Amino acid sequence: MSKHSKRNRRRMQQSGMGGGFSVVRRVPIRVQQRLPNAPTLSAEAHYRLRYLEYAARTSVREAAIAFRVPVQTIYRWRKRYNPADLTSLECRGRRPNRTRRATWTAGQEQAVLALRAQSPRMGKMPLRVLLLRQGIRLSASMIGRILGSLRRRNLLREPHAVRVRRQRPQRPYATRVPKDKRQPTEPGALIQLDTMHLRPLPGVERRQFTAIDVVSRVAVVGVRATASSGTATAFLDELVARMPVPIQAIQVDGGSEFMAGFEVACQAREIALYVLPPRSPKLNGRVERLNGTARREFWECYEGELDLPTLQQALRKWEVTYNTIRPHQALAYETPQAFLRSKKFSDVSN
Repeated sequence: MSKHSKRNRRRMQQSGMGGGFSVVRRVPIRVQQRLPNAPTLSAEAHYRLRYLEYAARTSVREAAIAFRVPVQTIYRWRKRYNPADLTSLECRGRRPNRTRRATWTAGQEQAVLALRAQSPRMGKMPLRVLLLRQGIRLSASMIGRILGSLRRRNLLREPHAVRVRRQRPQRPYATRVPKDKRQPTEPGALIQLDTMHLRPLPGVERRQFTAIDVVSRVAVVGVRATASSGTATAFLDELVARMPVPIQAIQVDGGSEFMAGFEVACQAREIALYVLPPRSPKLNGRVERLNGTARREFWECYEGELDLPTLQQALRKWEVTYNTIRPHQALAYETPQAFLRSKKFSDVSN
């Protein structure tokens, strides 16, 4: 029999002739129906199967480097891998084989339950003392575990906390700030007003009223012994007199000092009064920042007397420094008064 040349054998292999071949026989339908269904694997099991196949073709170390998996992890997967059961690669539960079992008796549990039914809010330490009086010696930690077991089995029902919702006071004039007024561009369009509680010495309390124009950063500050609607109304008169621009609107928080007489005074002066939502000091960020600046640059450095006239004079002097000497980063390191004279209101960082 003649032999084929290398060239002919190569052509025959390329065309599918002369090489190895396999006969594929169709499985009868009856046999197909008796075959088990392929297991449905999770994505994690598929990934683990790929890791093991790659490790079988190369090595475990190369698979660990390629897939960034520890070598010990691949060895652990390979040890539990069963080719006849691909579900062996599924994630297993992490519950320990040996779990802690209850060591208390049914009588001890009933004693704890009876005491807790009498005093629903009593903790495990008082319960331990009461049980000891009955001759039952249990540790506080075991009583805590008994209470937890009773809760899980719905045998112990805790009382529900009753929350008393206080009705918010009615504000006949103050409203929420409208959306078109939140980013003012004109000086005096929005003044943020707040109070700061101060304790310079034990037993000595002072209240600082702080106001700042959102656009020009011009500040007006004052100090009082208390923060009430009367002192807030008096500070409003100072604010209107010392603010270099007409005031169109004032924004305050929900403090009681900005109610009653203060609200009436704003309405009489035709000044819009906006009240912030509860727990939202971030919306009054300009005046909150000014409070921090006053605390650091004035109150922490002040060494004079604490009577109101002396404090008023010293704080007024610091206010002049803040408005005319101290540069502000938000105003391109200009002072509020210089910025107000330049009328570069479009450069304000809102």
